[in-house]
Amino acid sequence: MSTESTETAAPASGLGRQVARRRTFAIISHPDAGKTTLTEKLLLFGGAIQMAGTVKARKSGRYATSDWLEVEKQRGISVASSVMQFEYDDCVINLLDTPGHKDFSEDTYRVLTAVDAAVMVVDAAKGVEEQTIKLLEVCRLRHTPIITFINKLDREVREPLELLDEIESVLKINCAPVTWPIGMGKSFQGVYHLLDDSVLRFVPGEEKAGGDVEVLRGQAIHYLRERHPMEFERMDGEIELVRGAGATFHIDDFLEGYQTPVFFGSAINNFGVREILRALKAWAPPPQPREAYVSGTETRFVHPEEAPFTGFVFKIQANMDPNHRDRIAFFRVCSGKYSQGMKVRHRRTGKEIKVANAVVFMANERTRSEEAYAGDIIGIHNHGQLQIGDALTEGENLAFKGIPYFAPDLFCRARLRDPLKSKQLNKGLQELGEEGAIQVFTPMAAGMVLLGAVGQLQFEVVEHRLKTEYGVDAVFERADVHTARWVTCPDAVHLAEFVKANQVRLAHDVDDNVVYLSPNSVNLGLTMERWPKVVFHATREHGQKLAD
Repeated sequence: MSTESTETAAPASGLGRQVARRRTFAIISHPDAGKTTLTEKLLLFGGAIQMAGTVKARKSGRYATSDWLEVEKQRGISVASSVMQFEYDDCVINLLDTPGHKDFSEDTYRVLTAVDAAVMVVDAAKGVEEQTIKLLEVCRLRHTPIITFINKLDREVREPLELLDEIESVLKINCAPVTWPIGMGKSFQGVYHLLDDSVLRFVPGEEKAGGDVEVLRGQAIHYLRERHPMEFERMDGEIELVRGAGATFHIDDFLEGYQTPVFFGSAINNFGVREILRALKAWAPPPQPREAYVSGTETRFVHPEEAPFTGFVFKIQANMDPNHRDRIAFFRVCSGKYSQGMKVRHRRTGKEIKVANAVVFMANERTRSEEAYAGDIIGIHNHGQLQIGDALTEGENLAFKGIPYFAPDLFCRARLRDPLKSKQLNKGLQELGEEGAIQVFTPMAAGMVLLGAVGQLQFEVVEHRLKTEYGVDAVFERADVHTARWVTCPDAVHLAEFVKANQVRLAHDVDDNVVYLSPNSVNLGLTMERWPKVVFHATREHGQKLAD
């Protein structure tokens, strides 16, 4: 790797040293690019697991560590974000695997607010795909540094120059190749490392977790070149073009999110994976400052080395342990240190709560956490008091910038096959709504609970989870709703008048905020004109409850 690094001499304080050791990142991609496979291999090379599963290994009985929900095992896709913590070369790695499917994009967006970097996986045969574009846009809003892994070089794929050009033109980010492929498919010989003038040799199946890939230098490269002259000749010409275009890696541009270092490899063959781990250790930033509201619209940055403990909830997961019907709040530590049994302020309610048995994760497996530092992701047992976006602090009344819920694109009603199961249905929908698996709206007027989702697959997953986790068999029927808007109004009297006049179109979400459910865009436009003092929001972070 390059001698350039984000690492500095260990700070004098124990807190500062622990923060500097942390690397917290997400893996993002379009479905089937190899994201979950890369996650497994990172865990393998990091020493966190002994045998990698694959997403589609259903016949062998092995599944990806990060795909732990029963529905994920059956469908062979990732439908929920997973958190995995392990140590690698004196670094504490917090790895977050995200769903690639667009129907679960909300879960991914929320995860991206909790990380300091991301690894983008690109299928070398397909190039840049739709979901990759959307996810990179979210990263760009936060200037999140991106490392790019172009996967599946063991197959016949597109030309590397063509792939780089597409990434730069479509994703609007500069590429700086760190490794470059020597051939592809059956003629794939490995990659040339541009920063240290070496060749990492590819021999299918030979790179194992217990040893390094063969690294060639000097005369050894010459011998390999003599055996595969065509592949090396093409590589030489391509690298000359790349260097002539000035595509040199600069750490500052990477940290600002303007440039992405690019690695080529084959995750399924373990090739190039270790280079990603090394790049994360050397270049990815340690925990970064987080912007938070301190009063009204006034904000400040909370620095990770600050002694008071702070952080926010970015995900709720119900039934991680089906035997105990538990709910876990996934919590990003932003500053200070967590200690077992500490008391913290729950900013939204103003109450003091005791965090007695926080846990750290390896997907659905978890162990008790004695301590945690800024950058770490811990799980807090949750009995309904914590919600997505909630802040916990040790003193100061902070609220980290909100994690929004977006207005759903699709709406359904759940009709029970067995009417006696209504209590279980309500409980299941309440808990799944709180974790963000689905958006749940309770009409103010009489009527069945309404469900909102970004994509159809969300409904199918919720239907499956209701049946397997809550014993509820329900049929989902499409509802006559076009869109939802969260409403606010500074005038409580005017808001009450609006509610009285439009009750048939209004509902409460799981946080009891008022939501307007529009049957079509024309209706929404007319309603906005008639009630100019009422503001209609497309995200839930702007919700407002009715006064008692």
